[in-house]
Amino acid sequence: MAETSTEHKAHTPFLSRPGVRRLAPFVLITAIALVFVFENQDSIKVRLLIPEVTMPLWGALLIAWGLGILACAFTVRRRSSRHKRRQK
Repeated sequence: MAETSTEHKAHTPFLSRPGVRRLAPFVLITAIALVFVFENQDSIKVRLLIPEVTMPLWGALLIAWGLGILACAFTVRRRSSRHKRRQK
């Protein structure tokens, strides 16, 4: 018998979807990192090549975390585009 529009494909559970499985570790690590960052409220001196800056520790940690996320995104993007070129 032909399928009608009311019949649907089998529903995949939310946690087994590929997008959720990739995003879940990122969300967990981000939450832990943000808790760690905002628990460290002391002011510290940070040397930025030549100038020395006094800033809250959470600000320095947040900057380092953001730079790490950018480096990771850049690396993942380059790796995926490199694999696409090899397959041609």
